[in-house]
Amino acid sequence: NQIIIRPIKDRNNKRGPYGWQAPKHPNDILTTMRISHLLFSLGAFAPMTSTVHSFQVRLAGNLRSNVLQRQLASFSTRLASSSGNEGEFDYDLVVIGGGSGGVRASRISSSHGAKVALLETRLSHGMAPQYSAIGGTCVNVGCVPKKLMVFASRYPGEIKEMEGYGWKGATPGQFDWKTFLENKNAEITRLNNVYNNFVLKNAGVEVIEATGSLSGPNSISVHHTSTGETSTITAKNILIAVGGWPFKPSIPGIEHAITSNEIFYLEEQPKRLVVVGGGFIALEFASIMDGLGSDVTLMYRKDLFLRGFDMDMREHLKEEMENNSKIDLRFNTDPKEIVKKDDGTLVVIDQDGNEVECDAVLYATGRKGKIGGLNLESVGVKTEASFIPVDEYS
Repeated sequence: NQIIIRPIKDRNNKRGPYGWQAPKHPNDILTTMRISHLLFSLGAFAPMTSTVHSFQVRLAGNLRSNVLQRQLASFSTRLASSSGNEGEFDYDLVVIGGGSGGVRASRISSSHGAKVALLETRLSHGMAPQYSAIGGTCVNVGCVPKKLMVFASRYPGEIKEMEGYGWKGATPGQFDWKTFLENKNAEITRLNNVYNNFVLKNAGVEVIEATGSLSGPNSISVHHTSTGETSTITAKNILIAVGGWPFKPSIPGIEHAITSNEIFYLEEQPKRLVVVGGGFIALEFASIMDGLGSDVTLMYRKDLFLRGFDMDMREHLKEEMENNSKIDLRFNTDPKEIVKKDDGTLVVIDQDGNEVECDAVLYATGRKGKIGGLNLESVGVKTEASFIPVDEYS
């Protein structure tokens, strides 16, 4: 999906949604922000200005794989043609999980005439324990809020470059974490409502705020979020689309670490942040928080991050981060313990006994399938580690 962020001007021209006060310049400069950084060239974006008041993200386009489109259509048609046995099952299809895959599959199936229900634990985003909600990781604690953070973090660098293009006197202003979070939360809430009330309901999908688990080959135990009650529904077809969850290794003090879930809901911006990991999520958040003014240390257990990517790109990115950020890159470094001090600050101790003091530790060390509680074994669904193997058609 392309994500297009459309600006709405601030009537009071005070503080924009990204948390920065308007740049100080006699001509009230409107800076056009573009995602040009190698890490963040992930989609097409509308121009942004420094007088933006609130975010509006529009999902443009859908799945572009013709093969997948045909598979969904074929599956949906078969669902519709098999629904002549009314009364045998409550639904033709029940989807457990309201992320990108679940929303798409349920909507397309319903458009072909199938009777579809989708189960999602929450219909609006929020904090622990779920974090995610309707729309999945991408909408709630992934692509969308991350890209909003990218925009916010790019302002100081863009303004710094302006003098070379003839602009004089522009300064970044002051970043306000809480202002950013308030506007971010408002936009994610809007998208939750779009998915629930327009994308799904307009397609004829019945959305149930609940957690599902298998209770038979064609039956699902529905644990309703609002009431805590449990009911049972039946379906000719059941689709598991629960997505993944951040993984944290088992080391002493790991309970003090956060992940890409919690970072979007911290009440205060950490002044000093240790990021552990060498994938693109780790690098993105290290770059974002550096751009927002935090002192960032990136720890990775091997000699160069982004393992599996093109070597020239990996080396170039390392040089760019060394030359254009204040991130402290520490390769061949593997944290062995996290200690919480009496004042609430943390100390990360690596394999050689080196210590780094910080205010927060963010682990971005991979993700696992979120299959816990689905009761897959009761109906003989095979799993490999935390994932469900699928055939070539799937």
